[in-house]
Amino acid sequence: MTAARENGPEAKAREICLRLLSASPRTRAQLAEALQRKQIPDDVAERVLGRFTDVGLIDDEAFAQAWVQSRHTGRGLGKRALAAELRRRGVPNETVNDAVETLDPDQEEQTARALVARRLPSTRGTDPAKRMRRLVGMLARKGYSPALSYRVVKEALAEEGTDPEDLPAPPD
Repeated sequence: MTAARENGPEAKAREICLRLLSASPRTRAQLAEALQRKQIPDDVAERVLGRFTDVGLIDDEAFAQAWVQSRHTGRGLGKRALAAELRRRGVPNETVNDAVETLDPDQEEQTARALVARRLPSTRGTDPAKRMRRLVGMLARKGYSPALSYRVVKEALAEEGTDPEDLPAPPD
């Protein structure tokens, strides 16, 4: 190899990508953005990213699957929040939808119940309607659907002895 090629934009692009990938998995879009910030020419960036994809160093599908499982298990995030995070990282919509749909509805419900059970004690002594709003709001911020959030919170409050008549009606 010539000295120009070893120090050229392609070598620099490979080095940037390898450094970023050694720190943590990245999407193709994240790497493309990093290369653009470092002023790597678009054609060079595309060649390097294509090669990395061909050899399996970049795999948006695997990234999305791992992200969904990790963030759901670790942070208790629901489908909507997971999808939004993946889209912010540049994962294509079809890949996002496929990854989020692998989340088992029963698993999502169990996680929502665990989140409510953990937060429930800190709301004791508060008006039932206010407790309902706070708990449903917490689940909504974590990306759970309104219907699932309302049902899980209502059941948890009822198990605790709150009269369902004291709770606000579900959202439309």
